[in-house]
Amino acid sequence: MVGRSQADRNQLPLFLLRLLCLLPTGLPVRSGDFNRSTDNITVRQGDTAILRCFVEDRSSKVAWLNRSGIIFAGDDKWSLDPRVELEKRSLLEYSLRIQKVDVFDEVPYTCSVQTKQHTKTTQVYLIVQVPPKISNISEDITVNEGSNVTLMCIAYGRPEPMITWRHLTPTARDFEGEEEFLEIQGITREQSGRYECKAANEVASADVKQVRVTVNYPPIITVSNSNEATTGKQAILRCEASAVPTPDFEWYKDDARSRRINSAQGLEIRNTGSRSILMVANVTEEHYGNYTCVAANKLGITNTSLYLYIGPGTPIDNATSLAASLWLMANLLFCLFCTC
Repeated sequence: MVGRSQADRNQLPLFLLRLLCLLPTGLPVRSGDFNRSTDNITVRQGDTAILRCFVEDRSSKVAWLNRSGIIFAGDDKWSLDPRVELEKRSLLEYSLRIQKVDVFDEVPYTCSVQTKQHTKTTQVYLIVQVPPKISNISEDITVNEGSNVTLMCIAYGRPEPMITWRHLTPTARDFEGEEEFLEIQGITREQSGRYECKAANEVASADVKQVRVTVNYPPIITVSNSNEATTGKQAILRCEASAVPTPDFEWYKDDARSRRINSAQGLEIRNTGSRSILMVANVTEEHYGNYTCVAANKLGITNTSLYLYIGPGTPIDNATSLAASLWLMANLLFCLFCTC
């Protein structure tokens, strides 16, 4: 037994020399000296990879190596990587276990088995798959209507992830093409909102992130409600405007910009977001007539006319009230003809 052990030790340098010859940087071994087989194994990043290898008998000399060098020679570990261990579930198994696999582990691995008759090598190519991950996406942006907008979404993964863009609206749709950059020419207010970037491959669930696009545009009057009121009662005139940024409101009496209305003398202006309300606490004859609501933001200004009519039950037996009614009717007819 001692002599046989000594003989094995004498053959170890020769065996290691033959292993070194199997490395890509070494001299090639003649094809007549061994049989070669190749296999692929696919593992997700972070998982454990088992590279299978079996010997013909217990007297075989066996080793694992890759392009960096020898990993195991027999039971002796040459690699300094703590993640690498031998997997032996039977007497003839000589598999390699790699924990927490990463992309730098994606190289060919060779299991070399030497018997008295021949040398057999099994090459295993480790393929590391990486779940999709969005690494960079455009920040939320604010632009003026009509501008050109470019949204960016950069993602990585193995296989390379497919990127799709989607505008998150009630009728959301995917944009055609699979591009990292989404180009919007002449953006409109209807194209404002959140845009979703999705990066997907078959390794794991898609990675999804969003970017908000705010589109500024000038005010447009959407609601202007005239009203009728009886003297001594309360009256309300309402004006609403759509705009981004939110508009500022001003009220004027009788189309005279010099007669700007403030919250005083029985009048109150209430501005809430895109709505402005002019309240008259106690209507008198002086309150009847034409009012102008002005909405403005940094991109533009617009206005509309509203009327406070003499309501039913208001006494018109004096000349002042009759004149006020005739004046209102004349203004209404004038506006109708102008509109036509």
